Amino acid sequence: MADNLQDRIRFALTQVRNPRLGVNVLDAEMIRDIAITPDARVRLTLLLTPEDDATLVRDVFSAVAAVEGVTDVRVDPKDASAPVQRRMLPVVDAAPKAPPRPAAPQPSAYPNLGRIIAVSSGKGGVGKSTVAVNLAVALSKGGARVGLMDADIYGPNVPRMMGVSTPPPVVDQRMIPPVVHGIKVISLGLLIPRDQPAIWRGPIVMKLIGQFLKDVDWGQLDVLIVDMPPGTGDAQLSLVQSTHVHGAIIVTTPQVVATGDALRGVKMFERVNVPVIGIVENMSYFECPHCGKPSPIFGEGGGERLATEVGLPLLARIPLDPRVVAGGDTGAPIVITAPASSAAVALAGLAARVTDALHAAVPV
Repeated sequence: MADNLQDRIRFALTQVRNPRLGVNVLDAEMIRDIAITPDARVRLTLLLTPEDDATLVRDVFSAVAAVEGVTDVRVDPKDASAPVQRRMLPVVDAAPKAPPRPAAPQPSAYPNLGRIIAVSSGKGGVGKSTVAVNLAVALSKGGARVGLMDADIYGPNVPRMMGVSTPPPVVDQRMIPPVVHGIKVISLGLLIPRDQPAIWRGPIVMKLIGQFLKDVDWGQLDVLIVDMPPGTGDAQLSLVQSTHVHGAIIVTTPQVVATGDALRGVKMFERVNVPVIGIVENMSYFECPHCGKPSPIFGEGGGERLATEVGLPLLARIPLDPRVVAGGDTGAPIVITAPASSAAVALAGLAARVTDALHAAVPV
């Protein structure tokens, strides 16, 4: 039975073609370590190079999941281009030769994407994705043609926050992004199962971000909001190496720990010549629903102190509101469901300030 199931799985994999190589993933030797449990759960490794289309992960998963008898599938993408570490004994009196330094990739221009704005944070848990989603919706409500790109490869939460889960169709080798709340959305979360970890090295991350920029049929946008992962790692560097980023927004909470990490985020964007539009202080205070009195649960003044230290404007102070959490879980952003709330008003003000900053900048 197991051998028969394995044969059917291998046949299904022969139907998944790698367009770069012109052969199926099995003949291309991209499949490794196919394991089948007694209850027909399947796990396999898919080797990807930076030149491969990241949608192969979804195609392999779908092909195996469709095999009769398979109860569960897990596809583990791995970087096939990672160099093999080899140990060598040192040679006496021989100085090691420095490896040649690779040329830095040149950013590409995408005029159809309009202004590209990165929403970033120094650490996780500060509500960066919440700010990105509501900012995108607020800009769209103001009449802008908006795209939302989820570059948080390791924690793609935008699909849930926007209420979309259907994989984008591919037409003429370009992904058609779903349109939700008037916004075109793309995310790794739409391409792989929800419980699938993205254990990817830098080259694959850069490849995926490049694909989201050039292989998605965005049409003509005025603004592309990019939700970055927390920190200052591969995704941030990949984005600024792939295209011209017109501005960055740094999200923090009032807490000293958060503002310290946010400071590093500001310095990172400044070092790669991306102008930082300003600071957003999220979870600034909790507003009592009965008396309206604000309570600074996470401290106060941290965002303003950071903005003053780096010489940037404090774009918004967004209060804690249970409806923000509920909206993120159900795909209903608060700027739509409760536009008169303090949080929604602050987010709408953020959108207005971002729009002013973009109009003041040099045209694309």
